[in-house]
Parts: sequence; structure tokens; C-alpha cells
Amino acid sequence: MNVFIETLNTEKYRWIDARYELGKPEAGQNLYKQDHIKGAVYWDLEKDMSDMASGAGRHPMPSHEQLVKLVRRSGLTAADSIVVYDQGGSPFAARAWWLLKYCGFENVYISKSGFSELKEKGAEVTAEIPQIASTETVPDFNMSIYADRDYVKKIIEGEELGILLDARSAERYAGIEEPIDRVAGRIPGAHNFDWSQLVRGGRFDTETDLSAVAQQHEPVVVYCGSGVTAAPLYAMLAEKGYESLRLYTGSYSDWIADSDNEVEIYREKQPEATDDDTRAILAKLIEEGYSGEMLMKKFEYEKSLLQDKE
Repeated sequence: MNVFIETLNTEKYRWIDARYELGKPEAGQNLYKQDHIKGAVYWDLEKDMSDMASGAGRHPMPSHEQLVKLVRRSGLTAADSIVVYDQGGSPFAARAWWLLKYCGFENVYISKSGFSELKEKGAEVTAEIPQIASTETVPDFNMSIYADRDYVKKIIEGEELGILLDARSAERYAGIEEPIDRVAGRIPGAHNFDWSQLVRGGRFDTETDLSAVAQQHEPVVVYCGSGVTAAPLYAMLAEKGYESLRLYTGSYSDWIADSDNEVEIYREKQPEATDDDTRAILAKLIEEGYSGEMLMKKFEYEKSLLQDKE
């Protein structure tokens, strides 16, 4: 499948600007207002490409109704050829691309170049916000590329064929480091390929070798922390000809929302509890889901509070 392309053509293609900056939710919209590819509409990660009112992870999947409204107000039709861009080497354009594929759009691509590079190469840009006529498009949702928590459980239990592929860093995958989610670790049985290894010089390297990740005939379910950074890994696998792909949009943050779900972790030696009080602290922290380095740090902190009281 041809996913990543080089083009400056604003006549043949409809354009979507997906620039975003995690931690600065207005940054992408502000950049779009300054200038953007002529005719491009803006899709915001949290306002358009996620249902933040849902509890299914940190960037939950939009409902079908929300996606229908997004597609229609963007003026898209099934016959359109669409190119999505972001700042380059980021996961946001891939998120928009995947949502469009989920909505049944066939001719949709990710720009290899980010906005600054597109501009430098001569793409027509403007600060004018396009007046887009809405459409009555009815998306043909492709459920075969979507995975939810129940589907992932079926893979773990052997009821569905497939491998789980974690797109987070090796440290987060191992549970050694977890800066965002409350529980460190990974979904049981998952393999790992850090999505950032796909990026070279601020753009995606389509020559990246993924043969060690999975064989092309194997069904693969890709996930990350919240379903965002898994999208470029999914897109690159699609570029390489992998056909049986699904994205677990809720990802790890959705998986750990159910306290009954197990996680795997490469644990360091557990901290030692030398008396009844510190044993109680350790037991409480483990019950609360702390593990690995986070457990060590939290245990030492709680123990220091206990010592201060003495």
C-alpha cells in the first residue's frame, strides 16, 4: 500500500493539517491560523480526532456520529484524494490518516514532508481559512482495522490469531519508566518496536526494516500509550505491505483502566520491607498498581514520610 507520498499538488489533492503539540493544545490551531497549505482544513487531535469525554484511554476513539460530522464539515467525499500533514516526523498526521481509512476512504496519504519542508519546497500556503461546503458523505466504516479491549483479550487468550505490537519506548514497554500512565508495564505477550525509530531527520524513513517485527502474513494489533503514536507504526507496516493490521485505539491507557487486566513487566529487585509498617506500605503500593522504578521511588517516598512522623 502506498501510504507516504511526496507532493505539492493542491489541485489534485484535498489537504488536512494535523499539526499538534502534546501539552500545548492550542499550538497546532495557532500555527494553522498563521499559515497552512492552501485549501487545507484543520483537524485537532483532541477536539476532532478523539472523544475526550469517553473513558476509553487518554485519546479515545471518536464515535461514528462524531466522525460522520467531521468528514461532512471537512467537505470530504469518497472520491477525494487526500493528503494529511503535520510538523513532520510526528504521529498526528498518521492518526488522521488512520481515521480516514477507518471511515472507508481509499485514496488517502501521509505527506513525507512536514509543513516547514513543504513550504520550503514551494507548496502554496496561505493564512486564509477556506470556506468549505459541507457534504452528505456516509462513511463506510472498516471495522477490520479496529481493535478494542475485548479483541485484545481474545488474542491473549488464544481465541484470535495475531501478535500485539507495542509502539512505546523500550523503557516504557519494560515497565522501567512510566512518565504518564499510573501503572507501568505492557499488555501480556506484546512485542516492542519504538515508533520513533521510524523517524530520520524530521521525516518518516520508508526504508526502515520491519522484518524483525512480524512476518507479512501475521495478523498484527498495534498499540501505544493512548493510540496516537501507534498510528505511524501501523502506517509504516501498511506501507510495507502488511495487510492484516488493527489499531487498538484505547491502547495501554485503556487496558489498565480495568484493574482486572494483567500487565507484564521486567521488574528490578523489589524494595525490602523490614518491619510491619513498611511491609504495609509496600503491600498497599503493589495493590495500587505501582511497579518497577515507580514502585521503588514511591516506596522510598512513603517510607520517608513514615520516618518523619517518628
